Amino acid sequence: MLDTMTTHQSVPGAVGPLPTDHPEVVQGKIGVLLVNLGTPDGTDYWSMRRYLSEFLSDPRVIEVPQPIWQLILQGPILTFRPSKSGRAYKKIWTEDGSPLLFYTKRQAEKLNERIGSDNLIVDFAMNYGNPSIASKVAALKQQGCDRICVVPLYPQYSAATTASVCDRTFKVLKGMRWQPALRTAASFHDQPVYIDALAKSISEHLATLDFTPDKVLMSYHGIPKAYFDKGDPYHCHCHKTTRLVAERLGWADGFAMTTFQSRFGPTKWLEPYTDKTLEALPEMGAKKVVVVSPAFISDCLETLEELAMEGRDEFMEAGGEAYSVVPCLNDSNSAIDVIEDVVRRDTAGWIA
Repeated sequence: MLDTMTTHQSVPGAVGPLPTDHPEVVQGKIGVLLVNLGTPDGTDYWSMRRYLSEFLSDPRVIEVPQPIWQLILQGPILTFRPSKSGRAYKKIWTEDGSPLLFYTKRQAEKLNERIGSDNLIVDFAMNYGNPSIASKVAALKQQGCDRICVVPLYPQYSAATTASVCDRTFKVLKGMRWQPALRTAASFHDQPVYIDALAKSISEHLATLDFTPDKVLMSYHGIPKAYFDKGDPYHCHCHKTTRLVAERLGWADGFAMTTFQSRFGPTKWLEPYTDKTLEALPEMGAKKVVVVSPAFISDCLETLEELAMEGRDEFMEAGGEAYSVVPCLNDSNSAIDVIEDVVRRDTAGWIA
């Protein structure tokens, strides 16, 4: 009997020998998968079309019956929008490609340097585009991860973002015979380490300016108001983040405003809208403004183009005098502190 058995050294904690003809088994490791929204592979028409088609086909993003929506999406929207979006992405594209992809990769690398080991692997994925959640879950499983913690990099929970990451991760597991144990990290919109990181980032940025702002806009990515009416907590999470940051920095009531950007389509979205607010502020006497993006842990199209470029133009054309956008946390030590805190909280019992 012993002649046909062997101990498989690659199985941590394995008890007893395995048959010599047994398929290779690697297990016992823990995987941490950081997931952000996504990015196109390039700024050309077809790269943009593939990305937008995947993104806008997600029923969590567009809550319209798919047969009806796909006729609209695959027709007029994906005929014209890829070119427009491609022009916007070209304004922020770097030698390293998409800033969002670059910073998410750096966050995973830096977190891995802090807490990674032979038995703890940190990696990253994009919910839409590449690298996909499916490819990275498969890679972690192949490396021996039988426990995986998926961390949606959205501070404030929304069904259109956090829940979508969870849905698409669960869908991957549906096709696996040997599924890893899975945990999904909770939102961190009110966690002290996140509030402290935001406050520190804002304070440091304000110290570099040659003006004192009349108002600070805390601009969050919007969602349709109908989603809020159905019970999505995102609106409440955003307002709580603004309140906690304002309290942490000792700001007077009304100095910080919560606004919402990036609306899409004809339906009503969460208000007040960032662009409309920027156009109205100079007439209200607020001619010096600083904008913060607490919903984005990494700079992306919405922060670098929509806020830093379009927002500036809208504000200055309306009579503004000074305008500045606070960079996202990106791959700063503060960002890694936040992500590490989230990971340690949601892998309790798995890692020390």
